[in-house]
Amino acid sequence: MQQQANQKQFHPPTRRAFLGGLAGGAAALSLFPRLDSAGSGRELLRVASRLTAADTVNESFWRLVKEQFTIKQNLILLNAANLCPSPHMVRSAVFRLTEDLDSDVSFQNRAKFDALREEARRKLAALLGASEDEIAIVRNTSEANNFIVAGLNLKAGDEVVVFDQNHPTNNVAWDVRAARIGFTVKRVSLQTPPASVEEILNSFRAAITAKTKVLALTDLSNTTGVKLPTGELCRWARERGIYTHVDGAQTFGSLSLNLHEMGCDSYAASAHKWFMGPKEAGLLYVRQERIAEIWPGVVGVGWGDKVQTTARGARKFETLGQRDDAAVSAMGTTVDFHNLIGAARIEARIRELAAALKEGIVKIPGARLRTSARPELSAGVCVVGFDGVDQRKVYEALHARHGIAGAPTGGVRLCPHIYNPMEEVERTISALGQVVKEMK
Repeated sequence: MQQQANQKQFHPPTRRAFLGGLAGGAAALSLFPRLDSAGSGRELLRVASRLTAADTVNESFWRLVKEQFTIKQNLILLNAANLCPSPHMVRSAVFRLTEDLDSDVSFQNRAKFDALREEARRKLAALLGASEDEIAIVRNTSEANNFIVAGLNLKAGDEVVVFDQNHPTNNVAWDVRAARIGFTVKRVSLQTPPASVEEILNSFRAAITAKTKVLALTDLSNTTGVKLPTGELCRWARERGIYTHVDGAQTFGSLSLNLHEMGCDSYAASAHKWFMGPKEAGLLYVRQERIAEIWPGVVGVGWGDKVQTTARGARKFETLGQRDDAAVSAMGTTVDFHNLIGAARIEARIRELAAALKEGIVKIPGARLRTSARPELSAGVCVVGFDGVDQRKVYEALHARHGIAGAPTGGVRLCPHIYNPMEEVERTISALGQVVKEMK
């Protein structure tokens, strides 16, 4: 399963042009040499600045990427669906800004964080194909989901259709509000794995009625790894005047996204998963024309004089009290890291690793993939079960005996990321086969 593509001859942009487009000229020149303290950060910058979007890279490039993370030796992290490490440049940004803040908490010194937050918002919007006024920097996906659940105007007799594999904050949260308001929540189930995109579309279409006001989806399931045809579902719902909310916890940072093209009305995500960003930071995107109709979940300092003001756009969802200003600001630094490698290249690598993992797993006797091998129905989340074996014991044995950290979610969940060389995928397949064989 060694990567087949050879590195192409580079036709590089100049270093100045690359950095100027990436992070704004002089600021980038001072930021990126500090990717780490050992020199590998400078080497990654040198290599990445020579890449064009069309260039393929070999394993040596991805080993260089792994050097940007502080990961224990002999530990294989395959739990990106839950929590990811941050690269040196992000951790360094959080540390430097925290140190700066702790050295001077005056209003005068803290004023800089307003500009840093807006710079982070601008970068996030550009990464996601949205406008700055449509992006709120919140604390995580759970908070963003609940802003939508609590903020939409719904009444008794309305229907909300949800995917039964949604996270509880985009599933059970609707039940809790329905109990107060009196609307109906309908769940859509799929076979595992689904056979086709059309099967998924038909399942959701069949659940929609004239009473449906909201369609709440998970872009990519953390329990089965199924990737929904979210764009098609959003367009179909929008034609019928149905509000669409998307939980993107498993696609933000792992897939190339354009939210305007996706067509959703709102999208929630966390920084600490595939985005590899700071902890307790996330985002809520709300399409411009929908912002006014959603009531804020928290109202505090900075809200304004009008209850339903739209002058600040999605910023109205950010009156959350004292924040970790360093973490909020480092959202922009994390975008810089993604841009350094390239969002399309990150997605391609994640898909390559996941495909190799699934290809090897299916050869293990008794293995039952719960995630489709088809790229249109899956991405980086891989879930497998084994006949006649306690799945949780497999998960525990992988960590205890082989230093492989996955999750016991939906079976044995393994989620590779750009800090995993292909050799770690191969080691994981071998270890998984050994563990299962020993347990039978």
